[in-house]
Amino acid sequence: MSDSSATHLFLRAANGEKTDRPPVWLMRQAGRILPQYRALRQKFPDFKAFVKTPEAAAEATIQPVDELHVDAAIIFSDILVIPEAMGLDYEMIEAKGPRFPKTIENHQDIAQLRSGAEAAASLEYVYQALRITKKELHGRVPLIGFAGAPWTILAYMVEGGGSKTFSKARKMLYAEPSQAHALLQKITDTTIAYLKQQVAAGADLIQLFDSWAGELAPAHYQTFAIPYLKQICDALPEVPKTIFAKGAWFALEELGQTSCQIIGLDWSTSPQFARQKLGDQKVLQGNLDPCTLYGNADTIRQETIKMVQAFQGRHIVNLGHGVYPDTPLDGVRVFVETIRGMRYEV
Repeated sequence: MSDSSATHLFLRAANGEKTDRPPVWLMRQAGRILPQYRALRQKFPDFKAFVKTPEAAAEATIQPVDELHVDAAIIFSDILVIPEAMGLDYEMIEAKGPRFPKTIENHQDIAQLRSGAEAAASLEYVYQALRITKKELHGRVPLIGFAGAPWTILAYMVEGGGSKTFSKARKMLYAEPSQAHALLQKITDTTIAYLKQQVAAGADLIQLFDSWAGELAPAHYQTFAIPYLKQICDALPEVPKTIFAKGAWFALEELGQTSCQIIGLDWSTSPQFARQKLGDQKVLQGNLDPCTLYGNADTIRQETIKMVQAFQGRHIVNLGHGVYPDTPLDGVRVFVETIRGMRYEV
């Protein structure tokens, strides 16, 4: 397959067109599974310095394309650049994850946040990384831009980091719903401005990561997540959009009513169930259990083929979550090579 047809494959599939095989890429494909990434990472004192160096971010973005021959690149960045751009700084603690020294507690905190184009203007390092990556890819594969979904970003800003329960963030939805909506709207306005700049800088497709979608009750997801996802999708008509709402099997019908083209599934949602809820109106992405890649080569091949057959077309192959840091590189290679060697039956 030529480089230009590989590009064509991914975008055709994203737009719901027939392809001779499904395209494949992986969430967190740029990362610790690659030795060249680990070598690059050692040059920076912390993760945020890495993300804010456009040349390094571009190099990390392109590494899995060169090494794994995936069908798309995704810009190397982090969803938490949005709260930082809004004025809420975060720290990335090694082996523990993000931490916000200050959190959002009241209307005054929300009122002090920057939003929209003003906040998005501070993210020039991301746009520069996209421009460099786009140039250095030479059209080999499309470039995916991304952002965190508003509910997930709110959860971090209120909670102050990761959590087993996100009880502080969920408490706001019950105790101070007007605060929650005010914060969600500011996040949404900023995210729209941010993603528009990503598209202008060369992103061919946008993915929204709603990592903590499964923490909400269905009624709350309908109220505090879906309207803001709709706003973002509607604001970006010029590119295909993917929504990956982890654990939100209960909201597939509502997600199907947004203007996104693709819905990502985690490994707990079967493609058959998703099709029952969505019909053929959306392309589906996913959803191999990431732990499959710890298996031997035969197991990985068998499970990958079984997954593709279950989707029965209109499918972008991915895992049901990001690649885990200690995933064997050989396992990832078998997964990608299995897809690249497949052909749909005519």
